[in-house]
Amino acid sequence: MKVVLGVGGGVAAYKSALLLRLFTEEGHDVTVLPTTASLNFVGAATWEALSGRPAPRDVFEDVEQVNHVRLGHEADLVVVAPATADLLARAAHGLADDLLTNTLLVATCPVLFVPAMHTQMWQHPATVANVATLRSRGAHVLDPAVGRLTGCDSGPGRLPDPPDIHAAAIALVAPDSTERPVPARDAVADGVLSGRRVLITAGGTREPLDPVRYLGNRSSGKQGVALACAARDAGAHVTLIGANLQVEAPDGVDLVTVETTDQLHDAVLAATPDADLVVMAAAVADFRPRSLATHKIKKSDDGTDPVIELTRTPDILAEISANRARPGQVIVGFAAETGDDTHTALEFARAKLARKGCDALVLNEVTGGAVFGQDSTAVHVVTPDGNTAEATGTKDDVAVFLVGTFARIPASTVGR
Repeated sequence: MKVVLGVGGGVAAYKSALLLRLFTEEGHDVTVLPTTASLNFVGAATWEALSGRPAPRDVFEDVEQVNHVRLGHEADLVVVAPATADLLARAAHGLADDLLTNTLLVATCPVLFVPAMHTQMWQHPATVANVATLRSRGAHVLDPAVGRLTGCDSGPGRLPDPPDIHAAAIALVAPDSTERPVPARDAVADGVLSGRRVLITAGGTREPLDPVRYLGNRSSGKQGVALACAARDAGAHVTLIGANLQVEAPDGVDLVTVETTDQLHDAVLAATPDADLVVMAAAVADFRPRSLATHKIKKSDDGTDPVIELTRTPDILAEISANRARPGQVIVGFAAETGDDTHTALEFARAKLARKGCDALVLNEVTGGAVFGQDSTAVHVVTPDGNTAEATGTKDDVAVFLVGTFARIPASTVGR
């Protein structure tokens, strides 16, 4: 595999030497493109010795090879680590003032930016907007780790460890990879959602039939509540919309309670404009009674059965996916599916993902009532590029895995 490793001008550039070694030890052909500023931290001789190749930085070096176009066209993967605030800004605005930014403009392969900078730089509105722009265009931008920075400061802005960057990069180009982009527990500990606002729905909606009965489902809300806990622990500001939860909502999140699909619809639409990540984990009723009986429906004396006419409920996931509330917003759906004689549950999930237009779909196979109300689960995360990741374990452990996965899903351009 041909890899382009871009190195920005930050003190964390020394870690990229270790990242380069991880790629080359696997036999990959790596060309390092350092920015001029980065050479103040790590010299060109280091990159050339470790890669066994020249480390050009100027568009006018080796002009006869047309490097500013060729390198991007030939690359199977581009990784920029560290990606400084300046480099992210130049990439977001399409500037091409050195060989690296020229390469970014012509690359058609997966591109992974790995930011590293001071906390205030990472959280500045300009950087937040630039990251959202890059994600909205399909680039992959890791959130920085939380930890010790240059000097005595600590916070989000630290470059993730090279093995974690390497795993995230390889996951982008391995067609059937089930490898987690970052180890799940480390992802939460490193605050992968620090500074981001997350909206999660949980539980199951109920549609009234008469004053005492309703149409509903078997969802307890355990998985959605576990996701809210994991997102909170990963540094996010979490809003949890709970539909008839059978478990307690966690501390440290904003709770909105609803009962019906219409109420959930209104609550989601009110909250999505503020959300960077929307996770629709609630089990939403697909149908409701066309009319609500004002009195309890009685058994008839003549033994005839009542006829209940159903009508569709709003398709909340499809609606918010088609009408993104903000640039760079990532939307994840959940699907409780069973297979039949013609298709597997996973095939149904892939078709649902295409219909809904969201950025990823989490499949729970519920044949025989599995998963509902249980403490353990098994999930498949399906994305539009055909990749599938899997996790099995307690709902708390799976939630941590999912949060680490969601944090690295690029936003689609659907609805924009």
